[in-house]
Amino acid sequence: MPLADMPTLLAAHRAVGAFNFITLEVAEAIVAGAEAAETGVILQLSQNAIAFHGGLAPAASAALRLAEGARVDVAVHLDHATDEPLVDEALAVGIRSVMFDAAHLTDAENLERTAAVATRVHAAGAWIEAELGEIGGKGAHAPGVRTDVAEAVHFVRETGVDALAVAVGSEHAMRERSARLDDRLIAELAAAVPVPLVLHGSSGVADAGIDGAVRAGMRKINIGTHLNTVLTTAVRTELDRDPDAIDPRRWLTPGRAAVADEVRRLLDVISGRSAAGIGTHA
Repeated sequence: MPLADMPTLLAAHRAVGAFNFITLEVAEAIVAGAEAAETGVILQLSQNAIAFHGGLAPAASAALRLAEGARVDVAVHLDHATDEPLVDEALAVGIRSVMFDAAHLTDAENLERTAAVATRVHAAGAWIEAELGEIGGKGAHAPGVRTDVAEAVHFVRETGVDALAVAVGSEHAMRERSARLDDRLIAELAAAVPVPLVLHGSSGVADAGIDGAVRAGMRKINIGTHLNTVLTTAVRTELDRDPDAIDPRRWLTPGRAAVADEVRRLLDVISGRSAAGIGTHA
């Protein structure tokens, strides 16, 4: 299928799961999980993952080819780019959706820089997400901060961004799914802000919390650390079972399968298909 257009993908779903990948096997698993769930998905590549690969092109090229070969709609998204040249490079290689993250700056600097980047992104015919309010666990971000509704409306109006990541109680890189979200604030933001809301740090949110956030108005649900946990657990289990294994395919195959199954399950939660049985699945 052709690379999915982000506005069209979001418009076609109650909410969309956006999963970060570092390795090719996880990217393959994300697509396989979405195909099993028969729903669209977002493949996300962060600035940190790009640094791990020594540059954008290898991982981005793989993600774009996977998206084009998928049996469901797949969008490829640049996540948490703090370097403006990286945004421009992503647009040049064919990525049509980016997040420019200047939330570590003052609100005034965040607005000014984001507005300038948004102008370039829109000139390239692409979609841009930004962040307002500090989401814990990422760089200079501090736990406990919440996005102000009036400030969010002003920020979107002045920058022209297409989606907004907001701080509502989640934190990045949580390994336990124990975050408590402010669903009332999510609903207030969703009613006032004229663009889709994005939940970062969703790895730390249990199934019921994700479902509640979507019901309150979240449209894009970002998950990364949780998939790393699923992959690593499956790989450790296989290596413990067969400590003499040296062929990485022996242990990456069950790891990839475990991630694909969890992506399918989470997409059912995000879509609302498994809402009746939602609990605190780890």
